[in-house]
Amino acid sequence: MNRRTWLVAAVLTISISLTAIPAHAATLFGDNFQDGNADGWTRSNGSWSVVTDGTPALRQSSTSATARALAGITTWTDYTVTARVRPIAYAAPNRSAGVAARARSTSEFYTLVLTGAGTAELQRVSGGTATVLGSAAVGGATGTWHTLALTVRGATLSGAVDGATVLTATDTAITSGRIGLIATYASASFDDVAVTDSAPDPVPTPGTCTVAGTAAGFAAVNAWGRNGTTGGAGGPVVAVSTAAELIAAIAATGPLTVCVSGTITLPAGMYDVSSDKSIVGVGATAGITGGGLNIGLPVSAVTEPPAGAVHNVIVQNLSFRGASDDSINVQMFSHHVWIDHNDLAQGYDGLIDIKRGSSYVTVSWNHTHHHTKNMLLGHDDDNGAQDTGRLKVSYHHNWFDATPQRNPRVRFGEPVHVWNNYYFYNTDTGVACQNTAGCMVEGNYFEDVEEPVTNTYAGPAGRCVARNNVFVGESGAPVCSGTVQEPSAYYAYTLDDPATVKSLVTAGAGVGKV
Repeated sequence: MNRRTWLVAAVLTISISLTAIPAHAATLFGDNFQDGNADGWTRSNGSWSVVTDGTPALRQSSTSATARALAGITTWTDYTVTARVRPIAYAAPNRSAGVAARARSTSEFYTLVLTGAGTAELQRVSGGTATVLGSAAVGGATGTWHTLALTVRGATLSGAVDGATVLTATDTAITSGRIGLIATYASASFDDVAVTDSAPDPVPTPGTCTVAGTAAGFAAVNAWGRNGTTGGAGGPVVAVSTAAELIAAIAATGPLTVCVSGTITLPAGMYDVSSDKSIVGVGATAGITGGGLNIGLPVSAVTEPPAGAVHNVIVQNLSFRGASDDSINVQMFSHHVWIDHNDLAQGYDGLIDIKRGSSYVTVSWNHTHHHTKNMLLGHDDDNGAQDTGRLKVSYHHNWFDATPQRNPRVRFGEPVHVWNNYYFYNTDTGVACQNTAGCMVEGNYFEDVEEPVTNTYAGPAGRCVARNNVFVGESGAPVCSGTVQEPSAYYAYTLDDPATVKSLVTAGAGVGKV
């Protein structure tokens, strides 16, 4: 069957106003080459043919030509061109393959390309000369299919790779034109080309998805070459609503604010988050189920923070349910991480685990419930080589709601600052501070907590100081000994009156409260 599709009105007459096209992503053109030919494409230079590359695809096989294939209508103005692209070989690192928009000719257009250097570039090509409008590292190894989407809307250009917006630019030089497939001294396959009159995942209006507030506690400290935690501030904003979009966006290189809409079901597993990311839920219904977020490099035996440690990550206003492993895992010397105003429950392992040398982390205003193994800080009594002198974490204004244990369970970290949290009906322990750890536990409200604070829970003892806390109902007494570094040596803070903590936290913790 011929799978090349056109907007019928455009076939009959190109003089019809495009305002007659429905506003929500109407399809203007599509070609998946199932008919075995490239009719309708104007090809220049190179060697073009339809081949089988998993499925029928248009192949440009030469690496010694500036090859172009154009289609569509010269009067198209604002649209998105999407295609799957598989680079096969580049003649040099600065050679490229990708898609084009607003093509006035084979030498004048905008293009989003993958390069042999592992970058994505937005370019304006005029007179055959390319001007780079933006560049981002994306990997882009040969032999792998990638979905490219180039959106042109007014003077705004944006480029997405595998569902994540990685580049934006402003340019007014070219206002209308056809679409194209581009292979500049590169061989590549192209498939599933589509043109829509609006982007399937538009960049949200500025202000509709932003991080609320600023981090307090350890995430705000100037340390390890980083002053504070700002996440994706200063980078593009991308909206995601599917698993593929989310996975691609959180792993993209460079600063990015990822706006999560609705509940996204991930396949079982943990999904890597790269540095300089804000992952923010939109409204009170955004969340993740099935899989979890991994903020950290792969596990290794290194005992000093590596230069590439993941850093500067914010996770805010998301619900987590049904994780196959941890809901959120922070590991391998990751630092400056802020986990704020989330709702976490019903996972498999930890809801928020922090381990393997990670530091300068703040966990604040989260509601955890319907789960046993809540939060771990330090995963093993034998991991002192990575953890000693690190695991500096602040926990404040969280609602530990009938979570029996690990609220948190701490090894090695000092100081671990636990302040102004509301503990309700934690039937095993509240704060368990073990194995040389030092915990400062102050200004909290414990209600019906059997063992609210202890440094003798299990394994080697730690140290803890419990001061200015409220204990009501069936709560026991703290079991603490030793001295602990003062958190005020690292940052300034002001305690809320512990008598007011229950009402403050139940009103303000969790999603939809920012």
